[in-house]
Parts: sequence; C-alpha cells; structure tokens
Amino acid sequence: MIEKNNSSGFIEVEHTADRAIKVWSDRLEGLFSQAAAGMYALMDIQIGPEPRTPIQFRINGFDPETFLVGFLSELLYMLEKERKMFDKFELRFKNNILEANLEGAAVISQKKEVKAVTFHNLKIRQINGNYETTIVFDV
Repeated sequence: MIEKNNSSGFIEVEHTADRAIKVWSDRLEGLFSQAAAGMYALMDIQIGPEPRTPIQFRINGFDPETFLVGFLSELLYMLEKERKMFDKFELRFKNNILEANLEGAAVISQKKEVKAVTFHNLKIRQINGNYETTIVFDV
C-alpha cells in the first residue's frame, strides 16, 4: 500500500467488525481515485493487461460523502456485473453531478470480497489544504 508521507494515498486502518481505509489527497478527485484503489486493494484484485475497457457514468449527489459512496458503489456494481476493475480515473464535479470517465480491464483474480460501501462515520475533511477521510466497507 501507499505510504502516508505521499501527497495522496491510502492505508488500511483497524475496524472492529468490517474493514476500513484512511484516504488522503490534495484534490477531491484524487481522494476518490485513491479510495477506489484502496477498496480494490482490500479485495486483493488483479487485472489482466488487455484489452482495456473505457466506461462513463454520472452520479447525482448533494455533498462529497454522497458522491464518494455512490462512486465506490458503482465500481462494486461493475466488478460484480462485468468482472471489471478500473485503474485510470478522470473525474469532474459539475453542480450536483459527478462525471466519471474510467478505464480498466477484466479481473483475473480476486481473493476477498467487499459487499458494500457504508456511510458509517463518513466525513470528508479538508485539513491544511488536503482532503482526508476514513471509509468503512461491509465485508
């Protein structure tokens, strides 16, 4: 996993019943990308090199936390439905819409499962110009 001294990244943190990651970035879009990378790391997913698959979707929301849960939930849905993992992210916030353009590939192995992204104690904070949050996943 990524070390905490980087300007963006994630680390797994202790949680009593489920699994959780702490995520940080200097940009909100980067926070979302790191959250996706962290979620995939919890599941120990590997993808094939080719073919690459692009996808676009929109999420409606009213605050950063709603956008984050919606975004990660959409990634879980695509993993379950199409067995795809995404590792390239272009995200744009426009009013109450998150526009996501992603690229990924087919999953070749997955060792663990995440059932859902939760709102449990979810709060995106801006500290010293950086975004930070802890996300709890139902396993």
